[in-house]
Amino acid sequence: MPYAKGDTESEAWIQAFKQELAHLGWVDGRNVQFDERWTNDNMDTVRSQAASLISSNPDVVVATGGRVIPVLMHLSRSIPIVAPGVGDPVGVGDTQTLAHPGGNVTGFASFELPVLTKSLEMLKQIAPAITRVAMIYNPDNPSAAFYRRTSEAASRPLAIEPVDAPVYGLADIDRAVTRLADSQNGGIFFFPDVTTSLLRNEIVALVAQRHLPAMYSYSFFVRLGGLAFYGANRMEMFRLSANYVDRILHGEKAGDLPFQQPTKYELVINLKTAKALGLNVPQSLLATADEVIE
Repeated sequence: MPYAKGDTESEAWIQAFKQELAHLGWVDGRNVQFDERWTNDNMDTVRSQAASLISSNPDVVVATGGRVIPVLMHLSRSIPIVAPGVGDPVGVGDTQTLAHPGGNVTGFASFELPVLTKSLEMLKQIAPAITRVAMIYNPDNPSAAFYRRTSEAASRPLAIEPVDAPVYGLADIDRAVTRLADSQNGGIFFFPDVTTSLLRNEIVALVAQRHLPAMYSYSFFVRLGGLAFYGANRMEMFRLSANYVDRILHGEKAGDLPFQQPTKYELVINLKTAKALGLNVPQSLLATADEVIE
């Protein structure tokens, strides 16, 4: 887990995974042993912990983070790896096909073009005046090229100019947000990445300070005061990953288990934030939202 130990959101994902695995008969300390590695957003730590983990020869590895999977794949082409949430499994080289991965990696894709298009459509519905949207992502993420391609394709039919905004840390994010705030009719889309998720509190504060409408790729941003989120349910992906782990522990091969597209999406809207921005959220969106924060 490329997060800090004690991070409430990612800890909850792991807990959901363990609970589902327990429902399937795998109980910690009885017939299964968990070895957790929390690395924060530090690639040196990721590499050293991944090497240590692989050397222990586990029966299966569950890993998230676009920069983590390639490290594990480099270390082992035989130990099964289940990934709950990959932006573009084929494009980044985790697998050659979704239906028949064939290698030692399988899991659940977290992002696809129709979802991005719908996310931007919703942002445009909430903030009709926007004409430019900064697409914020970390270039070190293997899915970065996918994010650029999909944002361009999704923006075109909405008459939105996508503004490429690669970031490595808070200072870059601050500059990107400030640049957009200095122009008119701007909005922001934060693509999924460990860097931005770990800076969630600072990002929400920056965006609020600059008075910009933003769409996020994790629901916890919205619960902290961000405007809106639409996308895959991460908790559900970890629960589904438990089923794949169960099947692997019963003898199936990771390469025979298809990479699955998300089956459950959710819309979360912070109505209080929308009002602070002077925006009127359409009733059609509020009626379909899974969660509305007032």
